[in-house]
Amino acid sequence: MSKKKCCSPNDPSKNDSSIKNINFSERPKTNSEKMILIDQDNFLMGTNYEQAFSADGEGPLREVSLSKFYIDQYPVTNLDFEKFCISTGYITEAEKFGWSFVFYQLISEKIKKNVSESVYDAPWWWKVDDASWKNPYGADSSIEGIETHPVVHVSWNDVNAYAKWIGKKIPSEAEWEMASRGGLRNKNFSWGDDDSEIYKKCNIWDGKFPDENSLKDGWLGTSPVDYFKPNRLNIYDTAGNVWEWCSDWFSSSFHQIENKQTRINPKGPLEGKTKTMKGGSYLCHNSYCNRYRNSARTHNSPDSSTGNLGFRLAYSD
Repeated sequence: MSKKKCCSPNDPSKNDSSIKNINFSERPKTNSEKMILIDQDNFLMGTNYEQAFSADGEGPLREVSLSKFYIDQYPVTNLDFEKFCISTGYITEAEKFGWSFVFYQLISEKIKKNVSESVYDAPWWWKVDDASWKNPYGADSSIEGIETHPVVHVSWNDVNAYAKWIGKKIPSEAEWEMASRGGLRNKNFSWGDDDSEIYKKCNIWDGKFPDENSLKDGWLGTSPVDYFKPNRLNIYDTAGNVWEWCSDWFSSSFHQIENKQTRINPKGPLEGKTKTMKGGSYLCHNSYCNRYRNSARTHNSPDSSTGNLGFRLAYSD
């Protein structure tokens, strides 16, 4: 498929931040509760699917081996992240910068009056002052009533801080994709290849993007992390709802070379400018951005945040 703009905006990099001023004395004990053990050894990663985005580096289809690991059964929720911020006093990068990107249909009429900037090649993304994880649509919004939805407006740096606090790690792209596939080989989606009545299977856009949404799946924005059925490994929400950060620096070509670094416990290139994201979001649609497939991928700078970008974590003994 020809290159199309992803439904998530690519931020120009801001200032990188380090993890500091976190009260690790309040860190919870790491355990595997609500995590799924992945002990599959190897799987087929990537795709040769003709409707894939070749420019994103989705291919080739390749055999990859991984050591066993645990991965969160669900994306991290607003309630989870609130506990972290209360315990540590952590301030996210969106809060520090004073703004984040919000999908325009989720913004109140009051806030819309004060918005003057949008993304040039993705005009559905509006720059909203005071948007953050706890005010996801702007200053007049909150997480009340959406505590079990995935947390959004978190940068890769924020996620790394949360991971260190809770004693887990950001999953590699290979770990994330193995978990998403749920033991199925060479299938497009976490449930298989059937894309009929997809609104019953995941939270993506239903209608003509970005203006008309039929709401067949019940949601304009995020949905509860356990709303749709899990895959065969009992892992939820790896297709749609929110994009999820991975640990790898992004490259569209690094993994196309067959060697130990790209086929056995791959971690991605040693350096880069953007981090890999997987899973797609509530703004994806087959007619525009079908990146809610297992192999699909995109990227953003480590300090970027948006209203459709969250995370889940992994853990290795």
